[in-house]
Amino acid sequence: MTAATAPTTPDTCEAELLTRVLSALLREDVVGLRTRGALLHWADGDWLRLPTPEGDALLLPVEEDGYQCAYAARLPLLMREADGAELTSYDAVLGALRELAEPVDRGGFDAFAEECRQTLATTRLHAATRTEVLARLEPGAGVGGSLVYDTLAARLDHPVYPTARGRSGLSEEQLRAYAPEFHPRFALRWIALPREAVTQTGALPGSWPTPTTLGLPEVQETHFALPVHPLTVEALSDARLPDGAVLADRAHLDVVPTLSMRTVATVADPSLHLKLPLATATLGLRNKRTVKPGTLVDGAVGQRLLEAVIAREPRFRDTILHADETTYAHAGHELLAVLCRRYPAGLDDSTVVPLAALLAEAPDGRPVVDHLADRFYGGDPLALLDALLTLLFDWQTTLFGYGIALESHQQNVSVVLRPGGGLRLLFKDNDGPRINSERLNAVLPGPWDFDDARIFGTDDAPVADVFATITVHLCAGSYAFGLPQHREALLDLVRTRLTEAVDRLGGDAGAVLRARVLDAPSLPVKAMVTAGTLLSKERSGAADINKHYTTGPNYLLPGGGPA
Repeated sequence: MTAATAPTTPDTCEAELLTRVLSALLREDVVGLRTRGALLHWADGDWLRLPTPEGDALLLPVEEDGYQCAYAARLPLLMREADGAELTSYDAVLGALRELAEPVDRGGFDAFAEECRQTLATTRLHAATRTEVLARLEPGAGVGGSLVYDTLAARLDHPVYPTARGRSGLSEEQLRAYAPEFHPRFALRWIALPREAVTQTGALPGSWPTPTTLGLPEVQETHFALPVHPLTVEALSDARLPDGAVLADRAHLDVVPTLSMRTVATVADPSLHLKLPLATATLGLRNKRTVKPGTLVDGAVGQRLLEAVIAREPRFRDTILHADETTYAHAGHELLAVLCRRYPAGLDDSTVVPLAALLAEAPDGRPVVDHLADRFYGGDPLALLDALLTLLFDWQTTLFGYGIALESHQQNVSVVLRPGGGLRLLFKDNDGPRINSERLNAVLPGPWDFDDARIFGTDDAPVADVFATITVHLCAGSYAFGLPQHREALLDLVRTRLTEAVDRLGGDAGAVLRARVLDAPSLPVKAMVTAGTLLSKERSGAADINKHYTTGPNYLLPGGGPA
């Protein structure tokens, strides 16, 4: 068949993106879509009618959902009531909603339109390169083998944020060269900094280069070599660098990007990952991918805290694994920092898969979870997810009893499987928990010297909010709603296993989780578009853009919660 007669695959990318965007805006009640919209039951389905100040109205076709919002968009369009005009592009939709926003907020709608543009271009690129990229993937064991699953996960949409595949300011060439969905390999750049300008904690890997290795023998005795992501080199030219800083011309150390992109695995030792600042943003304009020095401190303190909990809870010693994040260096600048993350030994015979990849599409079109079930659970994905949820809820409710909730979303938790070896969970990135200091100090008084003052509070509410939005929504509910053929069975499973874990916890902490999660009429829901892009922090009131919430129905209730 010649190119002229070859059939073309319909481009559904924009329609799918707009449907996700409309659902997110509805969930976050942007310009009152959810709370001011009146539900209409028409012959072709349900619609929400949102009146405008001019006496017109905008109409949004919806369907019942239940995952973090009672309704979701069912068609990729917004309709003007007066003339029946159908708005079917993100520019037109956001333009219409922009007019209903306060003037001070309209710039956020323009910024979000640019996010949509970047995401659409990236999504189309993913569609065009799927066969090419997936043909290059070679599944393997151990932490190194997990990089293949990172590539698959990077081609999957986020459970909540509609434009997650977009990365601010990066070209197609840069994505192909450095983004995880293309599984590239590249060498890092390095900068030599005066030793007195660098704070270093922990023992660096033996392979760490010296200035001489990088072609800078003249500063061998006085300078420290710090890795720089190639995408960050240009941004350094505009940064205020320490006096005497020298950027090496010679690249060194081959790496492969992980799902987070700013974290790379070293080719020579895939169990060593380096987290490096990136001068871009994902999951919102204000969600910068730089590395603030304080987060390095917090990750190490968080790891020490979790080790202390496991010492008191020995049943988790062999099933809950943690990457070591106690080695890092920085120069007091969010573009000059590195975290050396080491994964635990003994995983070479295991299959390590980030939770974010479970619903990703494998090369044969089936979800990854089905492939894992075939290998380890007799072809039963529900049995695999049952084992996962049982351990996850046991661990996270135990932490809640200590006053701790981790920001352990799908990217930060991996399932570890081996034939006959049961299921284990591997955690990383412990720098953003929420902690009720009164609960923690009663059993583990510390000191726990986190840098970020927002981590500590004196009540359970912020801790329960993180538990609900991360552990329940992202690491449990997303699979029930992401596997519609198993939805009811999985929802029953989530309710049952969480109830068992809360009952096991018992006491006052168990009562709090029962009241605020299991039996609550509604649950907190991340308002990521609002806090990340649409509104300034002053307008949204978000102290932390990743922990800014609206509410949604509680699908853990027998009837799925109120609309």
